[in-house]
Amino acid sequence: METVINRPSQIPLAGPANRQGRIAACNALGGKAKFKGAIGSSICKVFDLTVGNAGPSEKTLRKEKIDYLKVYLNPFSHATYYPGAKQMHLKMLFSPEGRILGVQIVGTEGIKERIDVMATAIQTYLSVYDLQDLELSYAPPYGSAKEPVNYAGFVAVNMLEGKTVQVCADSVVENALLLDVREKSEFKAGALSGAVSIPLGQLRSRMTELPEDREIIVYCQVGVRGYIAERILRQNGYKVKNLSGGYVTWKMFNAIQK
Repeated sequence: METVINRPSQIPLAGPANRQGRIAACNALGGKAKFKGAIGSSICKVFDLTVGNAGPSEKTLRKEKIDYLKVYLNPFSHATYYPGAKQMHLKMLFSPEGRILGVQIVGTEGIKERIDVMATAIQTYLSVYDLQDLELSYAPPYGSAKEPVNYAGFVAVNMLEGKTVQVCADSVVENALLLDVREKSEFKAGALSGAVSIPLGQLRSRMTELPEDREIIVYCQVGVRGYIAERILRQNGYKVKNLSGGYVTWKMFNAIQK
């Protein structure tokens, strides 16, 4: 039984199989143990990459007609000022009520521990509100004070509370104004086609250059500056959304589509 979507499912993994074998042996000797189902927690090494998953995928949720929201993050495996930090790419799926449904993470370091925490959260029916409050261990060689697991909760809660309206790379509105709030050097190195460049530090003094009657999709490199820009513009009456995961996620999504 796949516990998130609540239907029979084939999950050919050693962990659930081992637990089922233990239950079978227990019951063969008179016990009354029950298998509580599985969520398909898995991890795989693909050349230099590590790919982790827990819970159903977006494709599965769509197939089962389960409502969901999603968030993309691109955090680092540990504090960036400590040598050797590697960027991860995280996607979390959650219900409109805040229940965590599934997560996928790709990167080279720090993947397994985050997947295991998220798998535990899914199995114990934690919400994104709980996720933001988890107290997880931290030291610069191993993680960040803004722990990616907590950070996923922060962004999801901001979405549910209306503090941010996110748009994903697969649903960018064609007639919206694309606003790049990165620095000029970042913009010149690569940007969304047709985007307008106004660095975040100049936004308050230049926002009159933007149309008030047109939807604006703001983005930065990974989403943080975009969120700040979104809040500034919305407080001044603009219709604005933030590109989830920023330019990094958009670039990866479009590379896959090609």
